Amino acid sequence: MISVPELSLVVLVGVSGSGKSTFAARHFRPTQVISSDFCRGLVSDDENDQSATPAAFELLHHIVGTRLARGLLTVVDATNVQYPARKSLIDLARRHDVLADAIVLDVPEEVAIRRNAVRPERDFGAGVVIRQRKDLRRSLGKISRDGFRKVHVLRGLDAIDDATISYEKAWTDKRHLTGPFDIIGDVHGCRAELESLLERLGWVVERAGGQAVSARHPEARTAVFVGDLVDRGPDTPGVLRLVMGMAEAGTAICVAGNHEQKLVRALNGRAVKTTHGLRESLDQLGAGPPEFAERARAFMDGLISHYRLDGGRLVVAHAGLKEAYHGRASGRVRAFALYGDTTGETDEYGLPVRYPWAEEYRGRAMVVYGHTPTVHPEWVNNTICLDTGCVFGGSLTALRYPERELVQVPAEQVWYASVKPLDGPARDPAMLDIGDVRGTRHVETRFGTRVKVLEENAAAALEVMSRFAVDPRWLVYLPPTMAPPETSRLDGYLEHPHEAFEEFAAAGVNEVVCEEKHMGSRAVAVLARTPEVAAARFGVTDGGSGTVYTRTGRPFFGDLAPLVDGLREACEPLWTALGSDWVALDCELLPWSAKAGELIRAQYASVGAAARAALPEAVSALEAAAGRGLDVGELLDRTRRRAGNAALFRDAYARYCWPVDGLDGVRLAPFQILACEGRATALEPHAWHLSTLALLDSPLITPTRHVFVSLDSAESRAGAVAWWEALTAAGGEGMVVKPAVHTPGRVQPGVKVRGREYLRIIYGPDYTESLDVLRRRFLGKKRSMALREHALGLEALSRLADGDPGWRVHEPVFAVLALESEPVDPRL
Repeated sequence: MISVPELSLVVLVGVSGSGKSTFAARHFRPTQVISSDFCRGLVSDDENDQSATPAAFELLHHIVGTRLARGLLTVVDATNVQYPARKSLIDLARRHDVLADAIVLDVPEEVAIRRNAVRPERDFGAGVVIRQRKDLRRSLGKISRDGFRKVHVLRGLDAIDDATISYEKAWTDKRHLTGPFDIIGDVHGCRAELESLLERLGWVVERAGGQAVSARHPEARTAVFVGDLVDRGPDTPGVLRLVMGMAEAGTAICVAGNHEQKLVRALNGRAVKTTHGLRESLDQLGAGPPEFAERARAFMDGLISHYRLDGGRLVVAHAGLKEAYHGRASGRVRAFALYGDTTGETDEYGLPVRYPWAEEYRGRAMVVYGHTPTVHPEWVNNTICLDTGCVFGGSLTALRYPERELVQVPAEQVWYASVKPLDGPARDPAMLDIGDVRGTRHVETRFGTRVKVLEENAAAALEVMSRFAVDPRWLVYLPPTMAPPETSRLDGYLEHPHEAFEEFAAAGVNEVVCEEKHMGSRAVAVLARTPEVAAARFGVTDGGSGTVYTRTGRPFFGDLAPLVDGLREACEPLWTALGSDWVALDCELLPWSAKAGELIRAQYASVGAAARAALPEAVSALEAAAGRGLDVGELLDRTRRRAGNAALFRDAYARYCWPVDGLDGVRLAPFQILACEGRATALEPHAWHLSTLALLDSPLITPTRHVFVSLDSAESRAGAVAWWEALTAAGGEGMVVKPAVHTPGRVQPGVKVRGREYLRIIYGPDYTESLDVLRRRFLGKKRSMALREHALGLEALSRLADGDPGWRVHEPVFAVLALESEPVDPRL
């Protein structure tokens, strides 16, 4: 039985003809095996072209390195009988922080020669095998010192045929443990505080002879200690006794801290400086029975550098761990886990200057650590330090996982004077960095879509976000574009509810909601109940309590404070209903002219004014010409229609305009609650949104009229069509048709069905004269964009609700803005 790590480099060693390729094919997947012969063929079209060997091994090392970087077990099928060939592979494994095993196939020389003789492509004669065999014999005596974790030597054909391969999980791999966990920060010999913290967390401490010897939790929680159990404090043996008992009972696990490592070296008789509390631990252990000290030494010596837990979603390491090191095994991984990332410098207190790795962390796993005492634990990019300096008179801190709840007990006294003042609050968690968005990227979402963002679109989005957007800490969501339904074939219509109903019915949707499409501008409102809530939840400390921004993240007005204050007051019923002190709303801000006044004047009013001035004159001139007997009847009829269309055009855009003075005249029509504390409410059924928003009773709020439609009922469909016709006949824009409940897959989240007169604004006064041409409009790209942007928006809200760091929320938000740079017909 040969056991190799699940993530490792396996190096096959043996002469040509020893059966390495056959062995690899029998025991490993084809994709796991990288053969030197195969690489030689790739670079020369001839696997036996020895002149291609340098290029072949360059390619082999590149492929092996790529696989190891991606965390894949890799097997190298080459002779590897000489030390330099093996060393280059061992060095490659070390660069990627994985273990390397060697499997040696030692067959009789005559067997290898005979096998090569019957293979036409191996016509290099017996001399090559003889030379390789000599190299192998010289290597066998010292190959165990090459740097392999293990060397498995299979001597003879029977041993090779009888061999089986099994896989070892990494010692750090505890992904099968899913919690719940109570993760406890640096204890440093503070036994009384540890017992108090466990009791506050609901643990039952078990005692024997008056001493705490173990603990269990009635809800089967598991304690996870981040290391540094020892040194400085008053009772290192008591802490070790309790934690060892919990570990033996299976109710706790612990990672190694730098203080445990140093104490083990001292207990092993190594020469170490007895500073930083080590002398206290040695004296306390020396005062007890030697068998307990030996038990403690063995326990500490067996502690692991870090653990991956809960399917890889949680990583615990004493000093933290950057993503590239998660699940890896090497000296530098252990050093990082024990000491963090240091710059090599010392500060004025003689302590190492630590590189702030957490500020650049972009991993998906939550990393919980200790090591560097801080006054308050703070989340930085999905990482948190739980060392709050208990032994220095601070507190002992635990994190409940997955609840993300912090629990603390104060120190009973200052047990050890700190050389350096405790660190204050960390800086704000890093927002989106240019390195997170530059170039072509893919954004993963949990809603069935992996979205590609092109480099040129990202550059355009950077311009908008850096120059025009609101404070990015408020920018938690951008709404998706919305596509129209398939083009209607009904006489006189470009868009009609019938096509929307048919589309959703074909997708298996049984019920839809038709919501009034307000005559305004799409708006997102993010509101905090108080400035203190804004500071605590969003990190905004300028005294503001919210913002209202456009589809592209720009503030609606120069001074948003009056609008935000009015909305916060209007949302008073929501705070109680949602159990949250903040909320994000999807809305329409009315009237359209409040934001688009200049656009209306420049693009629409100018057309209307010119038409109203010119066309009546043209009609009069043509009527006079007809009166003189000229044949202008067809042109006159067309000009009269154009004059009528121009009047309809002017009436259409005028309905979107009314006087606004400050907040007077401004209305907000919310139709969806996007998120609140701990909930991505955008996933709730639309009936819940509309009924909850009906609680709002303020002159500032305009309700969203709606009807629910059963697509199985012709009568229900007809009623909705009649409602749409009444809305549009009264000058309304139209309606949005949405599945009544969130529907995953390639189903549009909503389609807009616009009325005949509103479409006159979009396509021009005379668009009804060109319906045959317009019906050939291409909707595919718009509909694709709507699906991608919708998935990104839901992902941003889900990350926000999960408490992810700002850059994680901003990643899909930025991608929505980037997609808006794609060339799509703006009239759709």
